[in-house]
Order: sequence, then C-alpha cells, then structure tokens
Amino acid sequence: MNCEQANQMDMVDYLSSLGFSPSKVTGDNYFYLSPLREEKIASFKVNRTKNVWYDHGAGKGGNLVDFACNYFHCNLTLALQKINENPAQKLSSFHQQKTREILPEPQENTIRILSVRSPITDMVLNRYLKQRNIPRLIANEFCKEVLYQTGDKRYTAIGFKNNSGGYELRSEYFKGSSSPKYVTYYDNKANNITCFEGFFDFLTYQAILRNQELPKTNILVLNSLSFFTRSLLLMEKHEKVYLYLDNDNAGRKCVDLALERSRKISDESSLYKGYKDLNEWSVSFRMQQRLEHRNGLRP
Repeated sequence: MNCEQANQMDMVDYLSSLGFSPSKVTGDNYFYLSPLREEKIASFKVNRTKNVWYDHGAGKGGNLVDFACNYFHCNLTLALQKINENPAQKLSSFHQQKTREILPEPQENTIRILSVRSPITDMVLNRYLKQRNIPRLIANEFCKEVLYQTGDKRYTAIGFKNNSGGYELRSEYFKGSSSPKYVTYYDNKANNITCFEGFFDFLTYQAILRNQELPKTNILVLNSLSFFTRSLLLMEKHEKVYLYLDNDNAGRKCVDLALERSRKISDESSLYKGYKDLNEWSVSFRMQQRLEHRNGLRP
C-alpha cells in the first residue's frame, strides 16, 4: 500500500476501526475527543468530504497517513504498514461514500427516540427482564426505559445506549435499534477486555458475578457482529481478550478469525456449550433450578 492508496480510505471508518466514535456530527464534520492526546471537549475534527483531519487543541492536521504517523508515533514506512494491517482497508473509499446521507430524512419506518428515563418502571418490560433472568438492579444500572415512535405508533422498550448515541431496543415482541448503530465500550482502565455480541449477554455476565468481586476488565458490547472485524485492533491492544459470542456459524467464524490473528484471544463459548448464547444458558439454568425446587430436589 502506498500513500495515495492509504489516503483513499475513509477517515471516519478508519477511526471507527480503532475504537473511536464521534461526539458530534455537523454536516460533513465529525468531532472527536482527540485520539492523539487527553481532552474533555471534542476538538478533533474530520471533514468527511475532504477526508482530512485537524486537531484544534494541538494545532495540526493532515490526511490519513499523517494521522497514522502521529497516532502510532512512527515514520512513514511503519505508518503504511500499520494502515495495511488494519481491517479498515477493506472498507470503501471516501469517494464512494460522499453521496451517502449522514442524517437521512425520517421515513415511515424510521425509529425516532421520543424520551428516555430511568429506572425502568413499565410492568411489561420488567416482566420481560424477569423472563430473560436479568435482575432489575442490573438492568437499571446499564439500561433505560425508552419511548420510541415508528410510523404513527409509539412503543416502549428496554434501551441500551451505544457510544454514538443510538439505542439497542428490546421488548418481548420487538428487537431493533435506533440510528446511529455502533458498539458500546466501557473503559475501566484495565489490561484485559471482555467482548459480548449482544447486551443481554453482557447483563447476564453482570448478574452472574454481582455477588462476587468483579474482575477488572474493559467491556465491549458489539451490538452487531458487523462491528467485530473493525474492533479487533481495539481488542488486541489489551493483554487478554475474552470473547462471549453466539454459538452459531457467524459467531464461530469471528472467533476463528480472532484466534488466527492473536494468541491473546480466549474463547469463552464453552461455558454455555449447547446453548445459543450466555443469556439462553442462564435462562435455562434458572428454569432447571425452579423445577428442582418445585420437586423437592433443591432446598
């Protein structure tokens, strides 16, 4: 890969592959907390049309190759090597994305978030949490009760927020998400990271360990397997990576890909072998406990 090829890669997608999401989007301008230094107010701007960046706090900017040199603290040759190793190279160039609508006009089936509140008080939603074996205390710590609209109808759902401001929405009869769709990352300043495919698996993990001292780990909830490949670089920055992906073909492919790339990966799916995911195992285990208690086999 040469400089010209590298600079054709979409800067926003490249930052996403490194684990950075914009704090604000205004037209073609994406504002981030600077990846190059510590700051509390987002002053790192990417103009997606021109595919260039400028760090207002540092007073410097440039193209994607310039960014890689600064981010990895390396020379041009090594920067191109780092970019070439990045899964983002497989994404489309910014020229192909110029015509994409950043903020599409609302359509009839578009999900619009009307209000968000906590704690979750809706009886139907709490019944659904009980069915999924998620304690209210855990749900209210990480989720919200969301009122949303699609078409001319309004509904309530359990909402799990991602790092770009969108919500994963779940209820007994609905599974969807509001835009923008993205991952949810909790930086707990740990050396390890635990990755979940969906947020109910993450909530289950929290519930299982709630009466124990939780191991210090950063958390990544993918919210969609489509974010797995571009999240590998973020995961591989850690000393150990624990994967809790679904026991299906798509999940296995992602695990196999990760194991081929790094020895840091630990596949945790054997813990719920025979079940689709960690939450399904938890629900089944709880039902088994109840049956044993009912039949006098458990005190």
